Amino acid sequence: MSDAFVQLLTPDGERIETSAGADGVDYSADFSDEEYRIFYRDMVLARRLDAEGVALQRQGEMALWASLYGQEAAQIGSGRALQPRDMAFPSYREHGVLLARGLDPLLPFGLFRGIDHGAWDPAVHRTHTYTLVVGAHTLHATGYAMGVAMDRRAGRTNGDEAVIAYFGDGATAQGDVNEAFVWAGVHQAPIVFFCQNNQFAISAGPERQSRAPIFRRAAGFGFPGLRVDGNDVLASYAVTRHALDRARRGEGPTLIEAYTYRRGAHTTSDDPSRYRPAAEEASWAARDPIARLATFLRNQGIADEDYVMKIEEEARHIAVELRERVLNLPDRGHAAIFDHVYPHGSPLVERQRTRFEDYRASFQA
Repeated sequence: MSDAFVQLLTPDGERIETSAGADGVDYSADFSDEEYRIFYRDMVLARRLDAEGVALQRQGEMALWASLYGQEAAQIGSGRALQPRDMAFPSYREHGVLLARGLDPLLPFGLFRGIDHGAWDPAVHRTHTYTLVVGAHTLHATGYAMGVAMDRRAGRTNGDEAVIAYFGDGATAQGDVNEAFVWAGVHQAPIVFFCQNNQFAISAGPERQSRAPIFRRAAGFGFPGLRVDGNDVLASYAVTRHALDRARRGEGPTLIEAYTYRRGAHTTSDDPSRYRPAAEEASWAARDPIARLATFLRNQGIADEDYVMKIEEEARHIAVELRERVLNLPDRGHAAIFDHVYPHGSPLVERQRTRFEDYRASFQA
């Protein structure tokens, strides 16, 4: 099995018509000029809003922030490949996926500011709330996908729904992820496992996590795996679209390893300068996903410098507005953690709320 990855746009901005994957598929995709521009806008906006999250945390306005810096192409490409009925299960840094799915960019900020648990409705937005327990959500996603398959067999749906679960390379060392692979493979669940291999499980590089490339693990669980250039938004879209279509046809799971690089810190509590060399960072900066698409757009006459500046200014304006919205988020109080544990309430949770409020009141006595 080849370790080569699917690539449709080189780091120099050269378009490749077809690219063979390790799963034996020749990948290609056709886009209109407007679709190219949408990819570019999405990535620029995702990076700018992400930078705002880092800045707000540094200024004491956020409890934590998990940056996507450098992973924009993997997230926007795969997120744009999803159909409206598809269900996405993110981990905790998929801000670009939320953006591509049309969610208000304010929503993850409430979570990291510590005023809610993730305030969007998964049923409406077809996107589950963030999961901070590393890898746990892959089991949730697999169970959901098994339910989709059961509904399809029972004739309750028309088979137009697929599922995608996002996680990082570090999560592949968790038992939950491997159990999800087992269940998904055995039950031919309509799910795509999308691993963003950003080269670091916090501070541990790939050589300390696995003796073999991540995508190869799929073979042991009975479904295809392939590696894609995760800094190539076009290839990320093409492989995800193919895997989702395959899932909809009842052909089971696919593991996609998006080979990318986390250019920022793991979270704002991390210092990456302690464990990775500057030369490595510079090497990956030369493969920047936004820069390569911008080069392609200019070379093809799809966008000029005025367009690039216009998008950057739009992103700056949205980020300024977002900052004001974050700072004006209401403080719902500590007891709000009990509000949405169950959709219709629970006597047990209400007793817990009462004990919690009595405990807090004891400090004011």
